[in-house]
Amino acid sequence: MGLSAERSNQLQLIRASARDFAETHIRPYVMEWDEAQFFPVDLFKQMGELGFLGVLVPEQYEGSGFGYQEYITIIEEIAKVCGSIGLSVAAHNSLCTNHILTFGNEAQKSKYLPLLATGKWIGAWGLTEPNTGSDAARMQCVAQRDGEYWVINGNKSWITHGKSGDVAVVIVRTGELLDSRGMSAFVVERGTPGFNAGKKENKLGMRASETAEMIFDNCRIHESQMLGKEGEGFVQSMKILDGGRISIASLALGIAKGAYEASVKYAKERHQFGQPIANFQGISFKLADMATKIEAAELLTRNAGILKDEGSKCTKEAAMAKYYASEISVQVSTDAVQIFGGYGYTKDFPVEKYYRDSKLCTIGEGTSEIQKLVISREALKG
Repeated sequence: MGLSAERSNQLQLIRASARDFAETHIRPYVMEWDEAQFFPVDLFKQMGELGFLGVLVPEQYEGSGFGYQEYITIIEEIAKVCGSIGLSVAAHNSLCTNHILTFGNEAQKSKYLPLLATGKWIGAWGLTEPNTGSDAARMQCVAQRDGEYWVINGNKSWITHGKSGDVAVVIVRTGELLDSRGMSAFVVERGTPGFNAGKKENKLGMRASETAEMIFDNCRIHESQMLGKEGEGFVQSMKILDGGRISIASLALGIAKGAYEASVKYAKERHQFGQPIANFQGISFKLADMATKIEAAELLTRNAGILKDEGSKCTKEAAMAKYYASEISVQVSTDAVQIFGGYGYTKDFPVEKYYRDSKLCTIGEGTSEIQKLVISREALKG
């Protein structure tokens, strides 16, 4: 991908570090956490010490100071072992932390980034509401000015770390309905009166990644907690989601690779009719299709990451990567279950979890349909 030898070597070291951590500290507990829907907060403290929670944050704020190639690699390696943990690492880095990094003033960055980058605090990010997913401009969570304060009322739903997050970036309506300049972003700390957690979702997959409501009931926030200027919240969010889409593409890529690697291993070990099932064309062709789709998804994802590192516009490329990687993740994990046969349908083998986890990638941070909308709009501009 045109990387320097030094950066390629660095990437290999980072890959090895993330892989070793995932094998040692995540793999032994994957199904236990999944069954119990347990969000392992202590694990995130450990990852913070390794720099996995401040990947894109400059060293001056106690972050790792890396770029998107390193970030993609870390998410991918963790997701190969557990999609839930990969999702939480992605949401913490690319949404909450990155929003403060990108749009916060110096005081806000100095206060929050060191806490987030080191894993002392876990971050949440709130855009979605019970009745507004893709249609964010109709949000009902509102903030009204009261002197130097803003008073927030309403709910945010489907929020990663909605209960356990120590701080949340929330986008709320401060102006007129349907006005893209009528929304603003605020940083809200856990413990602020009027800011509470609601229902935790009982999910098909990604069960060890906490997803919950955030409820605001006359929550008073000082104007110094606003990120950027009044009315910039929606525009900020769309820019943050470009990076978020690269995150989900990386997550989907890791899940697909995990399912593929498990399938290759099983196909070599499982014997039928006196030989490994890998020898049968029906299986080997499936593996060929899986490998090709993964390679294409990685190229799209890495390309979007390069553009992001360069500071170039990557709206179309990030949407393409997210759309394609998430869809092939579902296809690859589906084929993996088929290769495993009856065993693939049990929780004793890893592919049923890849199958369940992969589906969220086609929904979260913009559905596949929204990605097609973004891609087609960008393509038609030409």
